[in-house]
Amino acid sequence: MDGISIFLIAIGLAMDAFAVSVASGAVAAEERLKAATAAAIFFGGFQALMPLVGWLAGSEFSDAVIGYGHWVAFCLLAMIGGKMIRDSSSPVPEKRAANLLNYRVLTFLAVATSIDALAVGVSFAFLEVYLLFSVAVIGIVTFLLSFIGVYIGGGFAGLFERRIEIFGGLILIGISLKILLEGLFF
Repeated sequence: MDGISIFLIAIGLAMDAFAVSVASGAVAAEERLKAATAAAIFFGGFQALMPLVGWLAGSEFSDAVIGYGHWVAFCLLAMIGGKMIRDSSSPVPEKRAANLLNYRVLTFLAVATSIDALAVGVSFAFLEVYLLFSVAVIGIVTFLLSFIGVYIGGGFAGLFERRIEIFGGLILIGISLKILLEGLFF
């Protein structure tokens, strides 16, 4: 898988963390730098760790489905992208913002926003991927977008939140189609 695809996957995966960061930015108005740094470290760290865990799990059974790896990756990424789009249209709880300085809450949010990355890691086990490079790109992109998201938060939170998740879902579906077509024709 090429670097551009990895970068686009990283952006798609980071959209949940970015949306939570934007929505929570208003809560951390007085300690924005501290909240942005904490969100970036937690979200970026978990987003980098989960594909690694997924790859380890997927590697256990990759030999059994090696000829169908492109189908597995396509299905996983398309389902994740579809779920992100579906979730963007579901009713949002009144208060989606969270206190990013409460580390228990932050850990919960980091795990919740990185579950998709676990499934992507499983798909990595069936593809030719430079794992450490991919994990680093995913973690760095999420780190940066989460940090920036806290600063954007407040006034813009409600304006972009749903569009961000749709955008991330469309990116993952696009990558899934690219993987499928490459697996079928190349």
